[in-house]
Amino acid sequence: MGFDGLLGNERLKENLRLSVGRGRVSHFYLISGPSGSGKHTLARLLSAAIVCQGEDKPCLSCPACRKIMADTHPDCITVADPEHKNVAVKIVRDARADMYVMPNESHRKIYIFPQELGIEGQNTLLKVLEEPPEYGVFILLSDNPEKLLPTVRSRCTELNLIALPEDLLQQVLAQEFPDADNESLSAAISRSGGYLGQAKQLLEDGAVSPQTEAFVRSYDARDPVGLLQVLLSMEKWKRDQAIAEWQTWIQILESALTCHAGQKATSPLARQLSHSRSSQGLMNSICVLQEAVEYAQGNVSVAAICGHLEWALR
Repeated sequence: MGFDGLLGNERLKENLRLSVGRGRVSHFYLISGPSGSGKHTLARLLSAAIVCQGEDKPCLSCPACRKIMADTHPDCITVADPEHKNVAVKIVRDARADMYVMPNESHRKIYIFPQELGIEGQNTLLKVLEEPPEYGVFILLSDNPEKLLPTVRSRCTELNLIALPEDLLQQVLAQEFPDADNESLSAAISRSGGYLGQAKQLLEDGAVSPQTEAFVRSYDARDPVGLLQVLLSMEKWKRDQAIAEWQTWIQILESALTCHAGQKATSPLARQLSHSRSSQGLMNSICVLQEAVEYAQGNVSVAAICGHLEWALR
């Protein structure tokens, strides 16, 4: 299996395969690349390769590899702080202290940091990076390695993920999104910058509710009766549900607006509206819907807001 689970980046994968196969494992890896570039995938595969008991590392079939991929290996610890943007210093200190506890099953003990570290957190980690135990491995993930202190970055083996070829992205996206048309796939590839995760997110965001489809159809055709029927069906919705729906409408209208500026849209609904509505008309409707969201957040009833939108969106 090797590192085939990571798309593209062939030179990087070959270098890792050779180094891990020869037992050359760094104490500190920095995996860098934009959101959606495969950092989490590479971190998991690299961790599996480091503890792998098979021949072609990572084999993904030995007990150690399976535990890594299932996130159940006792010697592979993810250090995260979901409640904060940066990992709290106390959590970094705890991980640093735990590093000096011997591994349970493997000859290595791995710590994965999927979040950014602040300056104080980096300085805390630096103390163990300077003299790590022989079995210790740290893997940091970063969208922007320039944020790291020079003293930290100088100690890392940097693995920089690059954009994927367009033909590879086209092939993978066509398989995962068989219902997406070619124009949507092309738009997702163009706007993703060549990174699979971003392209998939763009296409996933295109999935809409029946109310949204009905809204776009009525709004596109300038059909007040159809628009009235959509909004009447929403009058008894809870505020959070209605807010989420109107925010989806805003996103589609904004995407249609950017089409007027020459940007490709992943949503067929947005492309449809870009042909039937002017930039000014789209902007006016966006403002109306943004006001509706603000009204709902201010505890105005959903039924009253729907009544307002029936008139304001005509």
